[in-house]
Amino acid sequence: MYKKCGKRILDVILALFGLILLCIPMLIVAVLIKCTSPGPALFKQERLGLGGKIFKIYKFRSMRMDSEHTGSGVYSGKGDPRVTGIGRIIRATSIDELPQFINILRGDMSFIGPRPPLTYHPWPLEQYTQEQRRMFDVRPGITGWAQIHGRKCLEWHERIRLNTWYVDNVTFLLDVKILLKTVAKVFTNADNENTGATVTYNKETHNEENPVR
Repeated sequence: MYKKCGKRILDVILALFGLILLCIPMLIVAVLIKCTSPGPALFKQERLGLGGKIFKIYKFRSMRMDSEHTGSGVYSGKGDPRVTGIGRIIRATSIDELPQFINILRGDMSFIGPRPPLTYHPWPLEQYTQEQRRMFDVRPGITGWAQIHGRKCLEWHERIRLNTWYVDNVTFLLDVKILLKTVAKVFTNADNENTGATVTYNKETHNEENPVR
């Protein structure tokens, strides 16, 4: 019951409450971004969501414009020069994720669920195995089971394994546990820096030559 409808009802209520409560702080963050770096305050990016459907995720922009196509690309490690001064602060505190409350209201996301991957990274949707694609059986989340077990330090095959475990074990109490552990990680800024490329190809779990169609 919780997985089918209770989770969605709770998401909408909490997202509405969060936007009302944080609207002024979010407006201040948006103004600071605009005043200190050329470009929009919000960053929009295509991600894979429920059922593998593409949607646009919203974040406060923490990097200079077009940074995704310069430097280390999708990987952003410690001291990345593409990150703005304000960007370092909002990344360390995860404030950059707050606009995703809008994604939740739109039905794109949930508070708790697998983090939505890029459309092309770690690999395109058609290259996920049947088992890996089960992670798209629930709405992606702002935080999730993989996030509290390594976050950005995890290799992608392991992230997906943890995500599919979550899909099979969704409960209200599990979501509460993930939320509390996420708060602890945000306060300590644990596992919030990429330590290097996090994709390795294992023929037993991912086959580039024979992808799922």
